[in-house]
Amino acid sequence: MLDVRPIAYVFGRILIVMAILMLAPGIVDWSVGDRNARAFFASALVTGSLGAMVAIASSNGTRKAFDVREAYLLTAAIWFGLPAFAAMPLMIGVPHLHFTEAYFEAVSGITTTGATVIYGLDTMPAGMNLWRGLLNGAGGLGIAFVAMIFLPVMRVGGMQFFRTEGFDTFGKALPRATDIAKQLVGVYVGLILLAGLSFAVIGMTPLDATVHAIAAIATGGFSPRDVSFNAYAGAGEYLGALFMLLGSLPYIRYVQLVNGSARPLWQDVQVRGYLKILCLSVGSVTLWRWWTSEMEFEDVFREALFNLTSIISSTGFFSGSFPFWGGYILPVAFLIGMMGACSGSSAAGLSVFRVQIVWAALVQQVRQIISPGRVAPVKYDGRTVEPDVLDALILYVCGFILTLGVLTVAMTLTGVDAMSALFAVWTSLGNIGYGFGPLVERTGTFVDFPDAAKWIMTLAMILGRLGLLAIFVLVLPRFWRR
Repeated sequence: MLDVRPIAYVFGRILIVMAILMLAPGIVDWSVGDRNARAFFASALVTGSLGAMVAIASSNGTRKAFDVREAYLLTAAIWFGLPAFAAMPLMIGVPHLHFTEAYFEAVSGITTTGATVIYGLDTMPAGMNLWRGLLNGAGGLGIAFVAMIFLPVMRVGGMQFFRTEGFDTFGKALPRATDIAKQLVGVYVGLILLAGLSFAVIGMTPLDATVHAIAAIATGGFSPRDVSFNAYAGAGEYLGALFMLLGSLPYIRYVQLVNGSARPLWQDVQVRGYLKILCLSVGSVTLWRWWTSEMEFEDVFREALFNLTSIISSTGFFSGSFPFWGGYILPVAFLIGMMGACSGSSAAGLSVFRVQIVWAALVQQVRQIISPGRVAPVKYDGRTVEPDVLDALILYVCGFILTLGVLTVAMTLTGVDAMSALFAVWTSLGNIGYGFGPLVERTGTFVDFPDAAKWIMTLAMILGRLGLLAIFVLVLPRFWRR
């Protein structure tokens, strides 16, 4: 029989942490005399009190170890349940969103998608923009923990292979998960501080520097400005691209680097493949746009670098006129957005390592057709990929594409045009946050989508964040009969 006490205890403790986080933006607004502070203090009181009651009531079940089924359920409870509490300040205070939009915004923040339904960010209270940034930061760190520790154990979409490739190797230096967690937090916070200081040097306001730094490293994409990075064109775009790139590399490699081992980062096949794909994308788009327009080469290169890095890293910032270039950039953006960045980071999408292994399997199959007598296993970084891992990878990729198609059709049934529907599901399922299509062009947000379409996007964001199978398995009756 399923024991929900350990799940409830952990969830209650997380609610307490969220309540504490709510105090920070509340204090910011209170310090400048903004009445919006009351929305955060009231939300913190409700969230913290409920979290404490749940934790106390279920504390007698904490000695029981988690099994895989409970781990799946806890993961779903966190990513579906936390946004309901994170949405409270958005409903009680400015911008006074209704529940659908507030939940959408909270899910977008916690899953580090970066899609927004708020227009008028520049005039919002500073605390509310800080809250949106904190949701990105908390989500990014939580995702890193899930990607490094929980998903490999849960064997979601081939992640068990990434576990043997990264987690176990790292464990030789730091054998306990607690040690990994501490150093991971240190690296994460260190990168945010470095980004914040760099942004401040080029003239960003303290609020802009803080929120942009958190969102860049978390690959979250929430900005305190409607125009995103257009307010800091030039140096801001180059620095933004750099920190989005750093945030989309495997965190485990940074921790190894801090411990004196740089070789794993430089020799990581996934990292090298990721950088090659990014360079090819930026180079080809730059040449195409420069050849077909009257823009200066540096302007074209800067906008292509920033925006394509934002898309492939699943961040969601934008700059310049790039979203309106159309033509060649659309298939490039679509493909690299689906692929995403590196596993073990806060980025989403299929992930480079999955694409690399599936590509290797495809090449091996073609060779098998050409030379039927040839028997060669699929290899990744010199290691044989076991059949069960390969099956999980192919299932994941097929499931991703099928889900993209089904949800796109569902969204068109809500009245959304085909292009806006396709890219809305694409940006949600890949946690990209970047918008294309007629419904996005007016404001650069998703506010003009009908509520039903927003709920489809919300579901897609959570599905994409947790690797599809971690949610789909919960609806199988056999899962609950174990």
